[in-house]
Amino acid sequence: MKTVLFKLLVVGAFGGLGYLYYLYIGCAGGTCPITSNPFISTGYGAIIGAAVAFGLWPSGKPNKPKPEE
Repeated sequence: MKTVLFKLLVVGAFGGLGYLYYLYIGCAGGTCPITSNPFISTGYGAIIGAAVAFGLWPSGKPNKPKPEE
């Protein structure tokens, strides 16, 4: 349960970073499709966070070697 909560916190933190990227760096003219909209920028941050959280850390269950027959 702790690992799932931690991974969700990582996804939320990356979503927050995506919003901060929109807020401080994103373009205001509307020509940039990702950084001109706060929802899209936050979504991309959350997607990157999910890739980091669920792709890099193991699930907690070690793989057991198969017994040889």
